[in-house]
Amino acid sequence: MYQVAQLHIVSDSLGDTAAGVVSAALSQFPQFDDVPVGRLTKVRSIDEIVAYLDVELAEGIPLVVFHTLVDSSLRAGFQDYAREHGITEVDLIGPSIEALTSVLGVVPIDEPGALHEIDESYRRRMEAMEYAVNHDDGRGEYDLSEADIVLIGVSRTSKTPLSLVLASRGYKVANIPLAVGVEPPASLFSIDSRRIFGLISSAPLLSEIRSRRLKGAAFVAGEYADPAYIQEDLDEARAVMRRLGCIVIHTENKAVEETAQEILRYYNAKKA
Repeated sequence: MYQVAQLHIVSDSLGDTAAGVVSAALSQFPQFDDVPVGRLTKVRSIDEIVAYLDVELAEGIPLVVFHTLVDSSLRAGFQDYAREHGITEVDLIGPSIEALTSVLGVVPIDEPGALHEIDESYRRRMEAMEYAVNHDDGRGEYDLSEADIVLIGVSRTSKTPLSLVLASRGYKVANIPLAVGVEPPASLFSIDSRRIFGLISSAPLLSEIRSRRLKGAAFVAGEYADPAYIQEDLDEARAVMRRLGCIVIHTENKAVEETAQEILRYYNAKKA
């Protein structure tokens, strides 16, 4: 004859961590693989827990409550309640927080849902990175509706590295090359110019960078690294930027992180 008990999860967040642990533990008891597990989430007061469990206690069936109560005072209050009412409570977060507090010497923030905020931030960064890769060097230029930031500029003005740095901070970035005699995509003129940033460098520096890029194969690209051609390239790019009315950012002699920070200062100021 198997002992009957009610299983419950109580959490001041979503209870997903506890659910995973309970599921793993129950897997060791195949005869109870279909036992229901109640869940009380987003708890903010001991009264909520009492109101929930008093109903279960009235049935006279033993209770096992797995909890991930991050708030230390709420956790202590529930543990007192559990002792008074003969409830078997399993603290899945308290011992870990206490161990880290002891070792690190830092007081925990006691903030429910912090893990989910971290997970959401990570998800945004991963989505932004994927977007940047799929919209690098003009790919996907006909649909820029989801882009937070669009970078435009001639070749070797750091468009791709800037896209990736900004994406690592959670911004969806598209970058579009500008070239002599090539009309920019119409989609650029249909979005808010405050989302567009034109990247400019000096002709001598771009010539040096392009020459290094080509190494011994400069003859293959013809005028690609020629200073006169680059100046024409830059002049046409500036004309496009004026048509768009976008912010122009000079990238020469700047670290990519420094340029990214400058772009974000403008971007956030315009949003305010």
